[in-house]
Amino acid sequence: MTSTAVQQVPTVRPATARRATLRRTALTALAPAVWGTTYVVTTELLPPGHPLFAGLLRALPAGLLAVACTRTLPRGAWWGKAAALGVLNIGLFFPLLFLAAERLPGGVAATLAAAQPLLVAVLAVTMLREAPSPRRLGWGVVGVAGVGLVVIGPAATLDAVGIIAGLAAAGTMALGLTLTKRWGRPADVGPTAFAGWQLTAGGMFLLPVTFLVEGAPPAVDAGAALGYLWLGLVGGLAAYVLWFRGVTTLPVTSVSVLGLLSPLVAAGLGAVMLDQTLGPVQILGFALALAAIVAGQRPARP
Repeated sequence: MTSTAVQQVPTVRPATARRATLRRTALTALAPAVWGTTYVVTTELLPPGHPLFAGLLRALPAGLLAVACTRTLPRGAWWGKAAALGVLNIGLFFPLLFLAAERLPGGVAATLAAAQPLLVAVLAVTMLREAPSPRRLGWGVVGVAGVGLVVIGPAATLDAVGIIAGLAAAGTMALGLTLTKRWGRPADVGPTAFAGWQLTAGGMFLLPVTFLVEGAPPAVDAGAALGYLWLGLVGGLAAYVLWFRGVTTLPVTSVSVLGLLSPLVAAGLGAVMLDQTLGPVQILGFALALAAIVAGQRPARP
């Protein structure tokens, strides 16, 4: 007699899959939450007038450290892909965002950056062949409105160059996110190495731009050193590892709406640490933005 062994294929229960997705989402959300501390760190610890230098120290040392620790370099076409993603996600995004913040009130710049989920929803249709989702677009508009209510004051003024820079910053980040999702990550490369490639590429792009625009580096005291260390290790390396891990494992539209957490955390820290007030309008904005974030995590209907 012969016996036939039947191999049982393990199945993933829906509840287990939902918990795993929730954990990945929570870890990914830590990245924009940490980026929300940038405003407080910059105003309270760093020397004024050198935002590009802060962006350079946030990207390049962290990227080189990640590459050195993982000892993993891009291969083949990934040299070009990693360079393109690093320039879009970091190298171009930082100068455009700082230009918008310089020409516009911080609230207006943050609101323009919050348009990123809307752009990602459009790019997901054109580049990832996803079905159009009016629900995502609607909640994206709600999220932008919520952030605007939180951070835009009644005396906000507009500047054409600043508006173009702010929208361009949102566009470069949205394109970088969509391409990251489209290209994925090499199967034998971990998220730390993947983030390291992009941080290094973005930092190398920022290096000449920083010294051409800002000149010599500023004097660094103990407080500034602590601030740069936070931006580089936590706001740079740790945050981008979590962020790019989330982009490659979660729906890109769900990840993009998590970026709304950054201006919300910045406003919350301003209220707690800098004695900035939050009135009923700001609280309503918080509620709308949080509702958009939660709604953005719901799976798309087939």
